[in-house]
This record gives sequence, C-alpha cells and structure tokens, in this order.
Amino acid sequence: MIADYVATAAVEIARMVNHGQVTAVEIARMALARLDQVDGWANAFRTVEREGAVVAARQVDRLVASGAVLPLAGVPIGVKAKTGRAAFVRAGCVVLGTTSVPGPGTPWRTWGRNDRGLTLNPWHSERSPGGSSAGSAVAVATGVVPIATGGDGAGSVRIPAAWCGVIGVKVTSGDVVAPGVLAAWPQDAKAAAEVLLGRELDPRAAAGVWSGDLGFATTDPEQAAVARESIRVPLEDIAVDLVDPQEAWFRHRAGEGVDVSENLRRLAAIFERVDLILTPTTPNPPHGHDGPGATMSTALTWLFNLTGHPAASIPAGFTEDGCPVGLQVIARRGREEDLLAPIRPQWTQAPIRPPASPPPR
Repeated sequence: MIADYVATAAVEIARMVNHGQVTAVEIARMALARLDQVDGWANAFRTVEREGAVVAARQVDRLVASGAVLPLAGVPIGVKAKTGRAAFVRAGCVVLGTTSVPGPGTPWRTWGRNDRGLTLNPWHSERSPGGSSAGSAVAVATGVVPIATGGDGAGSVRIPAAWCGVIGVKVTSGDVVAPGVLAAWPQDAKAAAEVLLGRELDPRAAAGVWSGDLGFATTDPEQAAVARESIRVPLEDIAVDLVDPQEAWFRHRAGEGVDVSENLRRLAAIFERVDLILTPTTPNPPHGHDGPGATMSTALTWLFNLTGHPAASIPAGFTEDGCPVGLQVIARRGREEDLLAPIRPQWTQAPIRPPASPPPR
C-alpha cells in the first residue's frame, strides 16, 4: 500500500502495481481523492473521468494479473485534449481526465480556464500558471497526477512548467507544435518521454553554454540570476547570438513560409562545441491574469519550435516573491536524453510542492 500518494513517483507506482503491492484501482481512487482536495480552487481539469478511470484501472489490474508488465502500470495522468493519450494508455496509464487550456477572450495563451473559472497558479493565485498546457502543469504541481501530456507550439509546455515549478519536455519535431510531457520527478519525465518517443533514453553528462538572452531577448535580471545559479553542468565560454524569431513565428502562424536557415546554421555551430544551450525558460516572471502586457513570455522558447530542437524546462528555484523560475535546456535534434542532465541534486529527491490549500492572493 502507498502511504503518501502525492510523494510517490510514477515509476514507483508502476513498480508496485506490476509487483502486486498495490492495485491500479487503489491508485486511481487516491488520485481522484487528491483531485477533490485541490481542484475546487485550482481548476486544472476540464473534464474528469471518474467512472472511466476506475474501469480503466481494473483493466490494468487484469493485464498485470495475466502476466503483463506495463512500463507505467496504473499511473494516473491528465491529458491535454487527446495529446499522447493512446501511447500512455498502452503503457498502462489511467486517464483521470482532460486538463484545462486557454478559453476565449484574450489574444494571449499563457493562461487557462474551465467551466468553473480561471486555472490558478498553485504558488500564487493572482499569477498565471502559463499556457497553453496550463491545466497539465497545475495538475502535476498540485500532485493530482505525477505525469500529464501537453502540446508545445511556442513554449506551451515549457512556460507552464516553469511557472508551476515542474519539469516540462518537448520532443524533437518537424512540426512547429511538438508533443510534450510534464512531470514532477526527473525519473518520471524520462519515463514519459520514452513513452512519447517509443524508445529508451540513455542520459549522459553534458557540457553546455549559458545565455540569458540568446542574443536578442530582454530578460528580467532575477529570472536570469535564479536560472543561472541552478546550473550543475560544465559550461563553455561561447557567445550565443541568434536571430530574433518573433517576425518569423508570426508569419508562420499566418500560414506564410519562413526561412530559419540562419538560426539553424548558428545553432549547428554551437552544437559542434557543446551538448546543451541553457537559458531562463521565460524572460519574465508569471504575469497576472490580466495578461503579459507588451512582454513576450515566449521570447526564449518559440525559436526551438521553428527549428524543431528538443527542449525542456527544469525547476531552477524561486523569485523573492515565491514564484517558480524555470531553466530552459535545449539539445541537438534527437537527443532528448541530454535534457535532464542539468537538474540540481535537490530536484532528484521529492519535488517541492505548493500547499494543498489555495495559494495567497
């Protein structure tokens, strides 16, 4: 039996279910109980599949009893729309429901809403949780699920991961919108990325280069300082001077063709010398629910949607007012295994959680 569901990693849940130490049905009921505890104020889920989750969990238990070993047996997950759902169900996950995404009403997407109201940042209710995978990040941060899926079109996995204090990974993609995962534990992020990619990842120590602005962004000094201080990999002294992708990204969104060859050339030259590029995930802290103003929260993320490079946001620490900061890690195309190398030692233990009660206003 699991003594503390919220403090148990997904890979440990799967190990226990596969070994008959706990049933998937018991885990599903723990997850639903946690959802009832926090989602009345967090608004992380658009729909909740209460009966469906228990039915799916019973099926997992039957498969395990018949001798099947599932990599994520009995692990509750939240899904953004249908992103990655089939692959995670095949791996043994139990879908708790669909997570919240931005609703109508504003031109920006770093927020979320369900039919009960705004999705709240679990660290500070007056701040945005990020988006568009807002509900997935909040569901993971509050411990309702250890893993959730997301889609990243301009930072839509990495930004909410950064602002909610969890890990967010977008994989290599030939499309601007890349599938991604959010997780509280590094081992869970790795396992979830393996399910998404359909292959095992073999992480290795990696050297990197730090840039607070990628050569063009205006980054808040506190965001840069917290992110820089968190790095635990060797750094090389290499200039990072990329071309601001803002115009190209908006042209792409309008359906026009864009040329990113110059940025690809400059990135290739950097990756000839190091394995990773490290930046703050966002140039700004979480903004209020009224929006970011003139600040582009995507300034440091959306280039890697245009180039297709895999990227992750890793918890780096907190600002003075208690909001999480993310460290963005970018790797060579196809080298997702390198993304988790810079994780600080304390983030390999139990993740830091926000309180279960509503955060301060």
